[in-house]
Amino acid sequence: MGNCFGSEETEAAAMKAPTPAHHHGRPQESAATARRAPNAIPSMSSGHHHHHHRHHHHNGRSSSSMSSITTRSSNSSSSNLPLSGPSNADVAAAAPPYPDQEGRILEIPNLRIFTFAELRAATRNFKPDTVLGEGGFGRVYKGWVDEKTMSPARSGTGMVIAVKKLNPESVQGLQEWQSEVNFLGRLSHPNLVRLIGYCVEDRELLLVYEFMAKGSLENHLFRKGSAYQPISWNLRLRIAIGAARGLAFLHSSEKQIIYRDFKASNILLDTHYNAKLSDFGLAKNGPTAGESHVTTRVMGTYGYAAPEYVATGHLYVKSDVYGFGVVLLEMLTGMRALDTGRPAAQHSLVEWAKPYLADRRKLARLVDPRLEGQYPSKAAQHAAQLTLRCLAGDPRSRPSMAEVVQSLEDIERIKAHPKAASASASASRDDASHGHGQHQHGHRHHHSSRARSGSDGSLSGHPSPRVR
Repeated sequence: MGNCFGSEETEAAAMKAPTPAHHHGRPQESAATARRAPNAIPSMSSGHHHHHHRHHHHNGRSSSSMSSITTRSSNSSSSNLPLSGPSNADVAAAAPPYPDQEGRILEIPNLRIFTFAELRAATRNFKPDTVLGEGGFGRVYKGWVDEKTMSPARSGTGMVIAVKKLNPESVQGLQEWQSEVNFLGRLSHPNLVRLIGYCVEDRELLLVYEFMAKGSLENHLFRKGSAYQPISWNLRLRIAIGAARGLAFLHSSEKQIIYRDFKASNILLDTHYNAKLSDFGLAKNGPTAGESHVTTRVMGTYGYAAPEYVATGHLYVKSDVYGFGVVLLEMLTGMRALDTGRPAAQHSLVEWAKPYLADRRKLARLVDPRLEGQYPSKAAQHAAQLTLRCLAGDPRSRPSMAEVVQSLEDIERIKAHPKAASASASASRDDASHGHGQHQHGHRHHHSSRARSGSDGSLSGHPSPRVR
């Protein structure tokens, strides 16, 4: 489905690329007292192609399995919203504590049903200047509604929403639209993007989400320019913990939910940089009756998909953990999971970086030089060890996401000692200036071998395609 807030990722028959995510301003959690979804998502008109799937099956989940649960677990180019004012480190320091970590799975989707006329009015007739982005699913528009009634509001007033409009020719998009409603429509957790409602009229299919003001993690890690400041070590940890809690929540349900497309462009950030998982178009119920895995057509994203899944189609709950390890590695290094613009040995970040992760003496060469050494070296070592565990070739050797959350929280408590921080900064700068052999990845090196940005701030390099 692409990033649910306007990913520029391209849909291909086999694989799709991780591309810039999109932002939405976080609406207040007001209840829409107007029309709500009935017990089953209504079928589309018979004129809509391929709608024999309907929604009664709820992806195989029985209503008895949808009991409420509680867990420990506490994008268009973002250049449209420059990060002016205080640094992101200041914002993180001033941010409130992590949101309450309670999550629920509802028996039926609790969604508002919008009319097409309402969403057309909310987006100014789907005006081009409200477009947040475009992907294989279709375009994503910015809109405004009254936060109490959910009726269309004047531009710049009320609650900001993101409206995803299906391209009528997208058969894959239709299937993912159904999955999005069936899964995200019934999931409620602080670290999952909120699906507010949907619209089904004739051949028109639309989804309405909360708007995430800070865009995607991908943009903050890889885009350059005045709109994107390098994110600090503490902020990276905050984002990683939030994303891990969201994934742990999915895995902790009675019928485990496998997310299947964990990547930086699907992690969206609110005003306080709280991370939320978006795009549930590929989500799938986990194994049942004592089975270790489900077998399914390979779908996901090159560079993030677990090796056992790519090779056999066997999808484990811990296949998600591998994807998390890849994103953790991207956050540690500031490099993309796949980039054919780098030297051949570095095309796959995971394969190239593993020796650095395993050797604490080499680790400083791997850490993103844009951090300028401002991180506790012990914390970086623990993060490297956790990343290696997540990237284990055997799914059984990977930690659970609950264990990942605990490890990240422990790492967050490690504080830098002044002398150690100074030494780390010096080592990191020295390594960056000498290029660590082929690994030249400072923002000062325009010939850097890492994923690069063009002079106009647009992404260059070769993003990895998504499995289709």
